[in-house]
Amino acid sequence: MLDFFSFLALLAIAYLIWRVTDQLPDLIFRLSEIQRDVAEVRRRLADESEPQQLDSSTTSTATSSTTASTVTSAASVDSDV
Repeated sequence: MLDFFSFLALLAIAYLIWRVTDQLPDLIFRLSEIQRDVAEVRRRLADESEPQQLDSSTTSTATSSTTASTVTSAASVDSDV
């Protein structure tokens, strides 16, 4: 009687292994799609944060050049007097 239950358990395990291996290609494909989607989201987030960093650095550079030209203009006015 124990042999019969062992045989049924072996059949159940074999069936489950067969079903898992049958679904494995679909699972791998879905995981690769998820990985691709996550990479795209990360890329979009990086692209969105880059313009803000570039805008702030451009603004500070523009402010520095404006300040430098103002100081140069003031110096030239003082030298004319």
